[in-house]
Amino acid sequence: MRKNCVFTVALLLFLALSVLLLSSCDKKTASLETLQENCIRIHIRANSNDEFDQAVKLKVRDAVTNHLVTLLADCKTKRQAYALLENDKENIVKIADLTLKQSNCAYKTSIRLNNEYFPDRTYEDYEFPAGNYDALILELGSGKGDNWWCVAFPPLCFVPSGSGGDKIVYKSWVKETLEKLFG
Repeated sequence: MRKNCVFTVALLLFLALSVLLLSSCDKKTASLETLQENCIRIHIRANSNDEFDQAVKLKVRDAVTNHLVTLLADCKTKRQAYALLENDKENIVKIADLTLKQSNCAYKTSIRLNNEYFPDRTYEDYEFPAGNYDALILELGSGKGDNWWCVAFPPLCFVPSGSGGDKIVYKSWVKETLEKLFG
């Protein structure tokens, strides 16, 4: 009888500890390897940190992410997305440069697909550990200003939906894909 009581108390303590640990986990974190194998990040680096260049960066962000919605709409794998991005770099630069021109900027856009090191980042409820990731990099002018980032594949770009400041995901199957990656 004493063994049953000890076992019951131990089981209850284990369950209580499990509930406590699960309830304290607010953020979703995937392993670095899983993210590196399945994600392509996008970084748009502003010319400088002055207010004008930062505002222009956001205009470029809106134009480029609108284009990526269509471009990557049917991609199911990182390999497909990478190939499309590689083949469409010239088009992406044209879109960014047109936005720069419309904003009266004298500088241009440079672009590359590269594997680069990035520090820890949290995006909404998702944590991206520091590490090397494949990324589409757009540098506006000198590219020395603060950057904006998201995940080009699977599409995890939240952009303002208007004056209310609400954020929207530009692809509906993102949540399912992220849940697979982040568990």
